Amino acid sequence: MFMKILILLASLSLGAAGSASAAVDYSFTFNSGFENSGNITDGNPSPWSDTRTVSGITEAAIGSVSMQVNLSGGYNGDLYCYLSHAGVLIPLLNRVGTGTGNAFGYSDAGLNLTFTDAAAHNIHSYQTVSGYSITGGATWQPDGRTINPVTSVPSAFDAAGTVTFANLTGLNPNGDWTLVFADLSTGGGQAQVLSWGVSVTAVPEPINVALGIFSGGALVVHVARRWRVRSQSHAPVNGS
Repeated sequence: MFMKILILLASLSLGAAGSASAAVDYSFTFNSGFENSGNITDGNPSPWSDTRTVSGITEAAIGSVSMQVNLSGGYNGDLYCYLSHAGVLIPLLNRVGTGTGNAFGYSDAGLNLTFTDAAAHNIHSYQTVSGYSITGGATWQPDGRTINPVTSVPSAFDAAGTVTFANLTGLNPNGDWTLVFADLSTGGGQAQVLSWGVSVTAVPEPINVALGIFSGGALVVHVARRWRVRSQSHAPVNGS
């Protein structure tokens, strides 16, 4: 009977810890109220930006992030774009297609896709991927290249990006999220942001989960000790 009680208490404590660590998904989409009606001035290094404040997420830490961008027009190889939150910058586009043998990047106009670390391929070299798509919600890894998009030589873009959404893990999901675009070369036409959004999987702070597991385990140990003391105090005396 005693072991059954301990097993039950252990199950309840682990179940409570599991509930405390449950991840919750949040999605935010923005499609109006943009600076300059969403138009990114052609050949103007002064960036276009849009900042949105997220609040009400009760889980204290970011588990993972993905990003949606719907863009029309322009010349994709001219664009530099990043997401900013809590002082962390995630380069989404950095002169896509630029590299050895291509000083101007890809000439495609617009894209409609989701950036996620879980995608199979990096957006920077999307034309090298067989059957590629940059529309219809296709998924791509963010560019991640932190090199200067203006002064870097084409060959510098050959190196893989190093910054991903994982750099946001553990940060508070509430607060300002900013999308920034700049068109860094003239003659490619004007791009326009139609919509963008952020999807966040939020989790409790790790320390809260650890405390939940610890307190549950401590309860089991406490009950076990009390049961042992009580059992010993009622044990029969030899010869009685």
